Amino acid sequence: MENKPAKEQFQARDKTLPFKGPEAIQPELLECFPYEYAGKPIGNNLEIATETTEFTSVCPFSGLPDFARVTITYGPAEKCLELRSLKYYLLSYRDVGIWYEHLVNRMLEDLVAACQPRWMMITIVCNPRGGLTSTVTAEYSQ
Repeated sequence: MENKPAKEQFQARDKTLPFKGPEAIQPELLECFPYEYAGKPIGNNLEIATETTEFTSVCPFSGLPDFARVTITYGPAEKCLELRSLKYYLLSYRDVGIWYEHLVNRMLEDLVAACQPRWMMITIVCNPRGGLTSTVTAEYSQ
């Protein structure tokens, strides 16, 4: 084998891996339980933060996997998100081709609809690609 530069040895071949569209996201998996301290002075300042480093979706251009840390922070009103169902919901993104800028808003929309919090913030920190790390944040307040 000759000692050629990499750009002469390898070809991208316009390869794209198969992936699903946003319709594969499953918000119906989300479940909630009643927040016992709703409307009580002691319960009004509760903040719940849930984080995972195991989140993955795929690039809507190439189908290659994208990995990220997702942090969901919210102030419950009447309901709290049940974590097992949240995990299944997040897993439904695994084969979905979606831009992070759209993903964070879709996730916020689904979670707000499920638990109707007083406020919520979702932050997605994308693993570096090509030396670039992106952090995308979306917020909701009543």
